[in-house]
Amino acid sequence: MSLAAYRKKRNFSRTREPAPDDAATHDARSLFVVQLHHARRRHYDFRLQVGDTLKSWAVPKGPSFDPEVKRLAAEVEDHPLAYAEFEGEIPHGEYGGGHVAQFDRGVWSSDGDVAQQLRKGHLRFELFGNRLKGGWHLVRTRRGRGKQHDWLLIKDDDAYAGPTEADDLLAGVTPPPERASTKRTATKRAATKSAAPAQRARGGRRIDWEKRASALPGARRARLRDAAFAPQLAQLAAQIPPGDGWLHELKWDGYRLVALLRGGKARLWSRNAIEWTDKLPDIVAALERLRVDDAALDGELIAGGGAHHDFSLLQSTLAGDAQASLTYVLFDLVHLSGFDLHATPLHVRKTLLAELLKQPPGHLAYSSHIEGDGAAAFELATSRDFEGTIAKRADSPYRGGRSDDWRKIKRAHSDEYAVVGFTAPRGSRSGFGSLLLARHVDGAWRFAGRVGSGFDDAQMRHVAELLPARTSTTPSVPVDAIDTDLRTARWFAPAFVVEVFSRGEGRQGLLRQPSLKAIRMDKTVADLAGSRRRSATENRTAAKASPRRRRSRDADAADTEAGDVAITHPERLVFPEDDIRKQDVVDYYRAVAPWLLREIAGRPLSIVRCPDGIAQACFFQKHRTAGIKHVDRVRLKEESGATRDYLVVNDERQLLELVQFNALEFHPWGSHAANPDRADRLVFDLDPGPGVSWSDIKRAARDLRDLLAQTALESFLRTSGGKGLHVVVPLNPGCDWDLVKRFAQGFARSLAEQQPDRFVAVMTKSKRNGLIFVDYLRNGRGATSVASYSLRARAGAPVAMPIDWSELARLTSPAAFDLHSARRRLARRKHDPWDGIETLKQNLSRWAH
Repeated sequence: MSLAAYRKKRNFSRTREPAPDDAATHDARSLFVVQLHHARRRHYDFRLQVGDTLKSWAVPKGPSFDPEVKRLAAEVEDHPLAYAEFEGEIPHGEYGGGHVAQFDRGVWSSDGDVAQQLRKGHLRFELFGNRLKGGWHLVRTRRGRGKQHDWLLIKDDDAYAGPTEADDLLAGVTPPPERASTKRTATKRAATKSAAPAQRARGGRRIDWEKRASALPGARRARLRDAAFAPQLAQLAAQIPPGDGWLHELKWDGYRLVALLRGGKARLWSRNAIEWTDKLPDIVAALERLRVDDAALDGELIAGGGAHHDFSLLQSTLAGDAQASLTYVLFDLVHLSGFDLHATPLHVRKTLLAELLKQPPGHLAYSSHIEGDGAAAFELATSRDFEGTIAKRADSPYRGGRSDDWRKIKRAHSDEYAVVGFTAPRGSRSGFGSLLLARHVDGAWRFAGRVGSGFDDAQMRHVAELLPARTSTTPSVPVDAIDTDLRTARWFAPAFVVEVFSRGEGRQGLLRQPSLKAIRMDKTVADLAGSRRRSATENRTAAKASPRRRRSRDADAADTEAGDVAITHPERLVFPEDDIRKQDVVDYYRAVAPWLLREIAGRPLSIVRCPDGIAQACFFQKHRTAGIKHVDRVRLKEESGATRDYLVVNDERQLLELVQFNALEFHPWGSHAANPDRADRLVFDLDPGPGVSWSDIKRAARDLRDLLAQTALESFLRTSGGKGLHVVVPLNPGCDWDLVKRFAQGFARSLAEQQPDRFVAVMTKSKRNGLIFVDYLRNGRGATSVASYSLRARAGAPVAMPIDWSELARLTSPAAFDLHSARRRLARRKHDPWDGIETLKQNLSRWAH
């Protein structure tokens, strides 16, 4: 999302508000913040993190907890994430002058696609703050100013609804969370309580959980310790255990958590006893609404449905890149109301747990099971795209640590490995090239291969921090494979655990086509040493339980072996007026890849993505997001001093992966990732204002070429695919960005001063009528311009096309080439009009002083 409007409205030499470049990397869940702003008119600023920015609305009267009250929320410009920390004075006379104070802050989530909901004008979401809680709605109205609309902020009719106003909270009013505000709310809540005996009625009696727990076989009275307990772990099994004495549950694909309730207050820990309480206010609030004083529970934190494809959504949500609603799926109860239930048989514990969760609060769920029929459970799991099943002895006690009483039966698509080394990075990648993996077989570690794809930006950083400082050139595990890259590899003892997708094993026993699924910080190498790994033969035997799923995997494998990228929804309309679909876009980029890669390979890259086609919202992206497996990245320092990872494409596979992610436009830097501070391209964009004819634009391009030639600079020409033309100047060897920026700015301003009736060097639209804006602003570190052969996200599917200067006279428009004609042109073209651009020796050294 663009912060151009935010930047334009502020003078950062006068205000302490954070500049857009000051936005530090945010690696926690998506936040919301509400700030009380004493500007010309007192109001509340309501902000939701979406991606790298804060979507913002001004709410004059502040949020109301009454569902019948609809509060005006005027949409304002996006703000940088760093603004969530801002408090203090904005100088009077500056935009928004006045005092800013924080009213509330927390995390937020939504069950739907946030971008799509915003486009459609109705965002449903939950807030988990100190003051604002529960469900809310933002509904767009038809009123507004330009592209910004007025919205209505409305409280959902839930347990947190009430007559409270934001100003009441400032005055210290703290009503009970279930206080009703309307007759409709009160009636609804009364009906819910009468139907849910497991919940405590306000001011009345509650279920006697102590009595119920004390009656269970094996229960013993014990005080609940305020510390994480050791979770029971499953042994990896080759086959589904037969017989009626087993309960078969889905193997949820999430993070294992144990929970305690003491005195009605909840705490959460990972399986390695790392506390997660502060990370999950939604889960904590849900547990505390169970209305039990003391309990110990075991379960899995999931996003979406908890299937294996939802794991990346969970990671993205915890990292702040998505806003999915999270659920804690509970499958065991080991303490309740003063009684330890470890010795109680599992099926009895689960019966009591199911009663406790008869009508669970939102964000809690009960993990049901199938008794006896393990094959049916496994078929259900695979048909719903789960990792597999967990088989548990129905009469077993709860034992901390790994036990044969719990067995996991997994599909063949992923497994866990210890990391024992790394290879050197190549190209733009830094830190490491691939991770070297080992499996524990017959009491010893054996080399299993390496994985170098599937890493997102956060995982790259995380792995770099986990790699040991002390390494060796001597392998730490036996290696029988022939791999030349291992000659320079660095080795160490098994250090941490990763989970890897693969297509089985090759002839040397190494993983085929591995791709990272997750860094498993919830597991240790000791866990792998104690868990028997299923063989490839056993995997094939288990897979026979689901022939339909096997056929799907085989088809996927064929696609991957062909070196292709799986394309989803090829039938989706991208350019609806032209009946151009996603497959047409894929075919285009596959056809032009050799030429396009000459323009973008090895350069930091921004892309324009249009997930629902150009008729809906499109957005710029420059950082790698969850789910992208193959595209490289480069870590670059920004003006603020912070470092961020930028997209880099180096081959056709990476290019097509971005197309699969609905990228339409490609905008490279004017420098390479290997040397980002040295510019090797300079671009002037001739952008016509209203009333400028096409012949005037062509004449301007020729004049610009001639003036550059007078300074001994040769230039090249490109149609923009939009309204104007690009004049491109290669620099070899390159120049410092400050020099390039000074030269471009001075050249444009000089042209505008000499011919003010034709040119302007300021982007203010009101000053551009009948004039051509000589846009020099693309010539700065981090600035981009569209690449040659890139499509444009405009009707007609135009293409930015490099042309020879001799072709300019007969060129009919800046959008003369489209998705179809561009391919025909390349097929019949005898020479590249930009031949020699990469080897031409020229620079700006004469203007250095």
